[in-house]
Amino acid sequence: MEPVIERLLQNIQSAQSGLSIREIQAANPDISRRTTQRYLASLVERGDLVAEGKGPSRRYQAVSAQTDPLMTEAAFSAEDDAFAKAIPLSADSQDILKYIEQPLEARHPVGYQSDFLSAYEPNTTRYLSESLCRQLHQMGQTVDAGQPAGTYSRALLNRLLIDLSWASSHLEGNTYSRLDTRALIEHGKAAEGKAALETQMILNHKSAIELLVENTDSTQLNRFTLMNLHSALSENLLPNPSDEGRVRHHAVEISQSVYRPLSTPQQIDSELDRLLQKAHQIQDPFEQSFFMMVHLPYLQPFADINKRTSRLAANLPLFRANVCPLTFLDVPDKAYTRAMLGVYEMTRVELLRDLYVWAYERSSQEYRAIRQELAEPDPLRLAWRDLIKHTIREVVLNPQDESMQIIERAVAQPVPESQHNAVKALIIEELRRLHEGVLARYGLRPSEYHRWRHVGESD
Repeated sequence: MEPVIERLLQNIQSAQSGLSIREIQAANPDISRRTTQRYLASLVERGDLVAEGKGPSRRYQAVSAQTDPLMTEAAFSAEDDAFAKAIPLSADSQDILKYIEQPLEARHPVGYQSDFLSAYEPNTTRYLSESLCRQLHQMGQTVDAGQPAGTYSRALLNRLLIDLSWASSHLEGNTYSRLDTRALIEHGKAAEGKAALETQMILNHKSAIELLVENTDSTQLNRFTLMNLHSALSENLLPNPSDEGRVRHHAVEISQSVYRPLSTPQQIDSELDRLLQKAHQIQDPFEQSFFMMVHLPYLQPFADINKRTSRLAANLPLFRANVCPLTFLDVPDKAYTRAMLGVYEMTRVELLRDLYVWAYERSSQEYRAIRQELAEPDPLRLAWRDLIKHTIREVVLNPQDESMQIIERAVAQPVPESQHNAVKALIIEELRRLHEGVLARYGLRPSEYHRWRHVGESD
């Protein structure tokens, strides 16, 4: 092996989560980008590296330390042992795992099976048995059952933003720690030494979660919701920005899988409509949640970021039902990937089902404990939350106007006079705490925020 190639390989082997070409070049400035690309391609072809993602988000990982489920046979075996010990698996799940752990060339190439979706009849077909759904309902039961949709998730929003953003991003290879994620979400402080795309991924999750939580009472699993959810998650992460929030118009491949999704836009559109129609009819929130985790990634309606979209979409029924969320905390990335491969290549859901139940039990235990520790939300802030959000947006969008006049006008009519000062104080408090990390909550863009700050500082 040439010394230069060996050096590149050693750089990547030392990075637990792999490296992007930008990071590789930063460590090897003496090698041109074109030469680096050529060497990386040869290492991938030889099987020393695995490449994941496209464009700027593409990362290279050494086979001996990569996060893809298709590792060397020895590594696979060791990981399977850990998988089995941590997560109780049924005989059916073990059967799926046995097939998926075979080398890529031993598994049978397969395309999209429309019968997989056709065979599902809402409220008749069940991926989660009635007894299992009862168990999940017991796990996730909260004191907010019977309250307006979204009450529970709104009460826990700050914690939910951190946990779900971090855990879902981690499943995509993001190297932010939970503490880093908290600093970014709460204070807008990006972690040092992390790639910009990792920071963007976390912030996109935050925006998408806020979008769902803030609109839980009016949001359904329909095309509008799905497209806007994908748009929030994919902002500034796709090579072609026009793919954000749109059904793809080109073929995609699943890395290290023999599954080939649909490639015709008309077919994808038709199947997506069928998928959403069936999802909308499902009555049980857990069955509806799991259905989205199965069928949305299987269809792969978007150019990328399908699994992330499915994980957040799977939470919407839980938000609406005021049960504990599914945060994916402690979910092993390899376990999740292999469970999805079972869906992709075998149209079998048992392995993903076992992982879902295990993950939900951990998540619900965590959140039931958290809810008991938290003070009740401020009733005044809760009662006037829409007015507060709207007023803050008006203040920021009109920096040339006197802020207090806008606040006075907003409060004057709808708010009882006895509450005027208290509501105005809440608005001023939120304005003082405003930063880039919370802008989506108010429907604001960073450019609008910075213009407002600039005008305020120049006064």
